[in-house]
Amino acid sequence: MIDLQEMILEKDRLIPLLRKLKKESRLIAPVTNKHGDTLLSEINNIDRDTIDLDRQPQNSLKSFFLPQQEILAHYSVDTTGYNFTAPEAAKETIYFGVRSCDLTALLYMDLIFSKPAKDASYYDRRNRSVIITLGCNDPFANCFCEATNSGPYLDYGYDLQFIDLGSSYYVAAGRRKGADLLNKWDYFFRTVEEEDQKIRYQLFLEARGRFNRNIQVSHACHKLQEEEVAETIWEKLAGRCYDCGGCAYVCPTCTCFSVDDMAIDDSHGTRIRSWDACTSSGFTRMAGNHNPTDRTRHALKQRFLHKLKYDYQKHGKASCTGCGRCVDICFGGVDITTFIEMFTRDAS
Repeated sequence: MIDLQEMILEKDRLIPLLRKLKKESRLIAPVTNKHGDTLLSEINNIDRDTIDLDRQPQNSLKSFFLPQQEILAHYSVDTTGYNFTAPEAAKETIYFGVRSCDLTALLYMDLIFSKPAKDASYYDRRNRSVIITLGCNDPFANCFCEATNSGPYLDYGYDLQFIDLGSSYYVAAGRRKGADLLNKWDYFFRTVEEEDQKIRYQLFLEARGRFNRNIQVSHACHKLQEEEVAETIWEKLAGRCYDCGGCAYVCPTCTCFSVDDMAIDDSHGTRIRSWDACTSSGFTRMAGNHNPTDRTRHALKQRFLHKLKYDYQKHGKASCTGCGRCVDICFGGVDITTFIEMFTRDAS
């Protein structure tokens, strides 16, 4: 148990602080690239890279802890059999400007990759990470994290949480790593005053009132425990789904993967883990090209039931964090909010 620490960081001290942190660890933050896209990316030059804390990154933490394709092991074959060697250890990394929904997704991934045994590759990265979140004072257009209890501010899970007060940040330590950073770089910060606490609380109340959408996530989860989804809903959704897989790729909690051994030559190769998705046509395809899943009607069934029914049964909450990325990317309009709205208003 640690004593939570709360401090104030004036905004003109943010870059100097990040410069210090970068000297000791790899630094990941939301960066606007040359195409105008904001992505969580490695900071190469703190004075040249444009850190963007106003827009939602198009990617999440998932690709850093579960890369889209990663080498799990190298192998060689000799007269004694197969010999496996692990890849290099992960680098110490600080993730700055992480949104509340994305840290909630990472906490979900902690559960997935801890049972039945801890995934060595995932936890190597996780144990070498420091997560600094940024509370959302202005939720984005398609966000609904309040409905999933994953924002706009967090009560736990972060190492440090930043709240934008206007000319300064309210910084709270939630774990030992965060408290250690505050102690080490204490000369960047000042103590919290009563006025700072009042502003923070007022901003929190205002943020909760700024959500544009009222998505009945909890109601959908409870309803799914008691009744089946009408087939007409699946048919309507499937008829508008283009099977592009975009929703699974941008979702911070889609963690399905496949593992393949790729031969380099007759005696060497690599074991590779790659993203997969239950919405992919080959996900349930079996030998002989048989597929037990009706792709015409049930392309999205497993995805939505997994997040809202099965994970709720197993963990007591949905694995959707309300980030809204699937809403942004789905040009067919069959994101998870569409399903929830169709199902919760369905009288059948």
